[in-house]
Amino acid sequence: MLNLMVLLDISFELAQQWSKLGAATVAVIAVFAAAWGISKIGTKALESIARQPEAGNDIRSSMIVSAALIEGVTFFAIVVCLLVLFV
Repeated sequence: MLNLMVLLDISFELAQQWSKLGAATVAVIAVFAAAWGISKIGTKALESIARQPEAGNDIRSSMIVSAALIEGVTFFAIVVCLLVLFV
């Protein structure tokens, strides 16, 4: 019975360490994915403005709104990962 308790205690500690590593990995992936997505939005918006300069203001405002939404989702993902790490 004592051996089983020791084994359960060790496995619980190992699971906690792996969950922290997983949360940190997901936070890093979320940040890199958001940076990549915002850079793609910026690239395509600049290409669109170059093709149609008269639509520049509309395209620019759509780009800013899209980038803000991506940043909001990324912030939410990082908060969830921090909750996994510290709670």
